[in-house]
Amino acid sequence: MGEVRLISIGEATSRTTTTGTSQRTPRSRRGAAFAVWYLRAVTFINLLSAVWVSFGQDIRRHNIDSYFTPYLLTAGFASGAFTLFLAITMRRRKRAAWILNTVLCGLFLVLFGLALALDAEVRSHPQNWVSFGLSAAFTAALLLGRREFYAKGDRSNPRLAAAVAAGGLLVTSLAATVLVAATNTADSGSTFPERWRYAAMRLVTLAADDSRYPGINTPGWVDVVINVLSTLLLLAVLYAAFRSRRAVDPLTEDDEERLRVLLQRQGDRDSLGYFALRREKSVVWSPTGKAAVAYRVVGGVALASGDPIGDPEAWPGAIEPWLAQAREHGWIPAVMGASEEAGTIYARHGLDALELGDEAIVETAEFTLEGRAMRTVRQAYNRVKRAGYEVRIRRHEEIPPDEMDHLVRRADDWRDGATERGFSMALGRLGDPGDGRCVMLECTDGEGELRAVLSFVPWGPKGLSLDLMRRDRDSENGLMEFMVIELLERAADIGIGQVSLNFAMFRSVFERGSRLGAGPVLRLWRSLLTFFSRWWQIESLYRANAKYRPIWEPRFLLFEKSADLLRIGLAAGRAEGFLEAPGLPKWLHRRHLETRR
Repeated sequence: MGEVRLISIGEATSRTTTTGTSQRTPRSRRGAAFAVWYLRAVTFINLLSAVWVSFGQDIRRHNIDSYFTPYLLTAGFASGAFTLFLAITMRRRKRAAWILNTVLCGLFLVLFGLALALDAEVRSHPQNWVSFGLSAAFTAALLLGRREFYAKGDRSNPRLAAAVAAGGLLVTSLAATVLVAATNTADSGSTFPERWRYAAMRLVTLAADDSRYPGINTPGWVDVVINVLSTLLLLAVLYAAFRSRRAVDPLTEDDEERLRVLLQRQGDRDSLGYFALRREKSVVWSPTGKAAVAYRVVGGVALASGDPIGDPEAWPGAIEPWLAQAREHGWIPAVMGASEEAGTIYARHGLDALELGDEAIVETAEFTLEGRAMRTVRQAYNRVKRAGYEVRIRRHEEIPPDEMDHLVRRADDWRDGATERGFSMALGRLGDPGDGRCVMLECTDGEGELRAVLSFVPWGPKGLSLDLMRRDRDSENGLMEFMVIELLERAADIGIGQVSLNFAMFRSVFERGSRLGAGPVLRLWRSLLTFFSRWWQIESLYRANAKYRPIWEPRFLLFEKSADLLRIGLAAGRAEGFLEAPGLPKWLHRRHLETRR
């Protein structure tokens, strides 16, 4: 009898990816590249013709009578925006964009060919043959490169695009009708249906027959504004039709339990490992189940954080299906806050690295307040202690539910602003029953009133990683430092050997840029960061953590292409809470979140 073997989901994904990759050839890659560059060239000419009036008129003249232009070359801002959108989506290997271009260009080519075959006047113009050849080359490139366009969109895209088209057309036509009514200077009156038909006609084209509407006379800028509205509507419909899938398989209870098992076995490898349990994330498993990559899709970017969870020998088995899933859905893969060990393994799978900064890690057995270097810290600590402040340290599971509810409410009251922050270095759910091994620090003043809280997540069996930091603004200065020092000095009582504190972005720039002999580029970079620190506290966070004399562990941003860095940065800013999606009501934001900067 033949041997029967069960195949895991990870193996199936890997096999599918391998098969799909084997079908891709140099010819298909060249075909896809030609199709993208064709659309870019057409975009450039369309936009150029929009600002170069005589050039645009020459192109539009070739669309009249017996003259034809290549596929999508129609001269104008709207057509330029349309082809630009298609070029971007084709570059991202969207299958829907390939289908749209193949169908439209195929129909265009058939009609063009019939015109050449049946009309001698059309055949008599050499430029028509050139146009036909370019359109045919683009069609051939699409067919040759069909295997390169594999990225799937969201299943709800067709319904969403139809809804956007219907609703948008109604709104824009009514807005255009109001604009026409407000600017109409004709002596004779016009009815609402006439104004609405005129506005709808102007949504379609600028070159229209105004003689059909004798009761309407509007300035030229009104027609341009209406045409711009139609362009924006078209782009909105295209975005809805081609948008990437937002998430695949959110974290389930089974996934969370399996992740907790891996963290119990290998959790001491990465201080950010516990943050993989954020329930907004998805997870991809290795075939053996010994490793996983946790990520979140933000703005078309598959954003992972920290190192993969589990055995490093099994990391490649989780990284490969994660990258395959990103390519399948047209996402840009990126990793925030990876360690040097993980960065090396990711690099073998085609990702490049950019150093973000350093994580401050304190070995509790080596920490001391003694010595001249700790004089300032020691004085601040003693000042707060003399003021009567005290710190209580407990595991979350030791805190009664009513006390935990009180701590959560106070933490919410002290939150800085309505924007929730945190993704790669924050858990985002203070007081959850599943996080009983987390450690809470409660600081009270001389009258016993709660003034600040700190929360740490487990980092293996003997480590803690900072999650949340909140305090009453009216409390004593230096209160947070006082609480951190209390934890470091009493860490042995709760079996803690190392504590991960805040993350200092571009720490090496501040440190090396202030040294004697620093180069002009480094000094300029440090000056720029110092300037922006007025708003983002970049330097102050470095200084605040340097006082504990920690071990600095570098963290990296991993990416595939440098051209994607801006988009990755925007996605990371949204995920961490520094940037907000427009139009999202404040009351929809989650609470109990604090960034670890």
